[in-house]
Amino acid sequence: MYFIIWEYRVKAEHESDFTSVYSEHGDWVQLFRKSPGYIGTELLHDQTKKDRYLTIDRWESTEAYDAFRLSSDREYRTLDRKCSNWTEEESALGCFLGVLPRISDKAF
Repeated sequence: MYFIIWEYRVKAEHESDFTSVYSEHGDWVQLFRKSPGYIGTELLHDQTKKDRYLTIDRWESTEAYDAFRLSSDREYRTLDRKCSNWTEEESALGCFLGVLPRISDKAF
């Protein structure tokens, strides 16, 4: 599985807009769902820094995400521009691959 994690510092006056568009039923998820390789998104809210949010997007693979970006680039950029004024800061924390547990040779 492929994970993309973003951090946002959301302006207080746009918190409702932000959470609506980035939630599990929001515009981003609706766009991502057009891709067969999309699995899901988590929206997390920091309880000590009230303006801080994280999203974790899950994809079947790096290739699935890359194919989505190629096929949906115009829609992606349009939605990104729509949301850009709602945050003080937006940072990609990274792209990660899930680590599968290793099966010991001794198990067989």
